[in-house]
Amino acid sequence: MEPDFWHERWARGEIGFHQHDFNAHMQAFVGRLSRGPGGHILVPLCGKSRDLIWLMRRGYRVTGVEISEKAVIDFFAENGLTPDTSSIAGGRLFSTASLEILCTDFFALEPGQLPRIDAVYDRAALVALPPGMRERYANRLTALVEPGVRTLLVTLDYPQHEMRGPPFSVPPAEVYALFGETCQIETLHSEDCLAQEPRFRQKGLTALSEHVLLLERAA
Repeated sequence: MEPDFWHERWARGEIGFHQHDFNAHMQAFVGRLSRGPGGHILVPLCGKSRDLIWLMRRGYRVTGVEISEKAVIDFFAENGLTPDTSSIAGGRLFSTASLEILCTDFFALEPGQLPRIDAVYDRAALVALPPGMRERYANRLTALVEPGVRTLLVTLDYPQHEMRGPPFSVPPAEVYALFGETCQIETLHSEDCLAQEPRFRQKGLTALSEHVLLLERAA
């Protein structure tokens, strides 16, 4: 899925992945991250997620990365924020005092383009990527953070043949395959959530689980 795919999805308003409410798993488990309020959290492929607002309100410094400029502009407008804008290598930076979004290709980011990252939150990045891109994502994310940095990762697990992604099915076993050599991994929570997801039942899913994992970058 190249950038044009996401630009077209946003242009057509095909953003069923967007959640209007703050993510419950984020609220429950953010305390397991490496740093509390005041720490700097990276949110890859952030779209216009309101989770950025929740984190900012609780004292975190937040950096999102998003390829779609429409998503970024909509995020600030819908949340009543007026960002400063500037050019960066490969895109634009939209920033307020404690929240910024880099409108650029996550896969082109280099460590020097980001301030020190204390933690990562991924609710919709890994599951947005088809199998052929997930190893690239894992390698890029690992390169951007230092040893000891923790990632709060939310994934979905369902029979992939029953629905075309995104979001894609990424079971915990695949998370271990992608990150097991570079991270310590702990499963924090797993639940059967099909009954609470009519949108996915309508698409034909017969099973759907959600998993919350904590990854810690090894030395």
